[in-house]
Amino acid sequence: MIEKFYRRMIDGMPAAVIVVDSNFRAVFANAKFRELFPSAAKRGKLGKFFCCAESRASCGDAACRKDCSLMEAFEDCFYSRQEVQRRVLLKARSGEGTRDVAFNLNVKPLGDGMYMGIIDNAFEMEIAREIASAKNIQQRLLPAGHWAAGHSYSYMYIPCRGIGGDLPDVYSIGSSAFGMIADVSGKGISAGMLSAFVKAAYDKTEYSPAQAIRNLSLKFNELNLDERNYVTVAAVRIDEGSITYSMAGHNVPILFKTAGGITRITLNSPPVSNWFENPAYFEDTLPYSKGDILALLTDGVTECRNKRGEMFGGERAIKTLSVSRSADEFIKNLQRNLKEFCGGSFNDDITAIAFDL
Repeated sequence: MIEKFYRRMIDGMPAAVIVVDSNFRAVFANAKFRELFPSAAKRGKLGKFFCCAESRASCGDAACRKDCSLMEAFEDCFYSRQEVQRRVLLKARSGEGTRDVAFNLNVKPLGDGMYMGIIDNAFEMEIAREIASAKNIQQRLLPAGHWAAGHSYSYMYIPCRGIGGDLPDVYSIGSSAFGMIADVSGKGISAGMLSAFVKAAYDKTEYSPAQAIRNLSLKFNELNLDERNYVTVAAVRIDEGSITYSMAGHNVPILFKTAGGITRITLNSPPVSNWFENPAYFEDTLPYSKGDILALLTDGVTECRNKRGEMFGGERAIKTLSVSRSADEFIKNLQRNLKEFCGGSFNDDITAIAFDL
């Protein structure tokens, strides 16, 4: 009766608790632990309980223990018979795939060959798990294919943090291909939430790019956010022989002509924000020839800085486009050039879409 009472107490603790015997086998894990590491195991190897993604099968052997900070913590407690505190880093497997997990672990001897591990920052781990889940959801918001209304396209999306504030989108209505690229204010979680709003609020049934941005602006104003929040947008509709485009405070799209030369699309309007009472959004149309390439970029591309503080700039983006023979080649060249220029470290989200016309 008393044992059941104590077990119920431990099961109700807000901290994650696991009890391990001297053979590195878990004999009990409370509800909070099972919430953080949703293993189906009731007893058995420690790696199974922590959902280890690397050495779960060989958990406990000499080779596995060698570089495992989790095993080290329990092993040090076994031999010293004193409380041990460790920062544990491991790769854990979950429904969203494999993720890196870091937490503080306190291991205490209980007597009779039993040892208790307590994760005292379980809340941090829960946040990390939610971020990993949000990142997975955001990846699902990205374009799924590589063709829209007979036009091939390619894109890249590199968030500077786990969750980004850029949004590339490509879709079609009838025989017309549409491209939209948005960049929301801020970075990280708040930017990711705002980009998800843009994905949901942008009207993909609207044939006019300017009207689609206007509709987005009306929905954005309903959020009643402060002036620090805004969205820049570039939207295009590709028809047979022509491009109709509209912008809201965004980097200008670039059209590379096979006959030679670059056309910068210069039409612009204010960002989607609550800075203006009735902002006006316009659209214009220009012709293209078969074999041209249309590129949409966020400012993370042009404003990417190297160690000397120099920006990648629009001219380098145009040069990259001018030596590329297709949309896919341009995106690959641009990604490579950006990594070489910035050393692989970006201070903003990097996003681009390119269409073969």
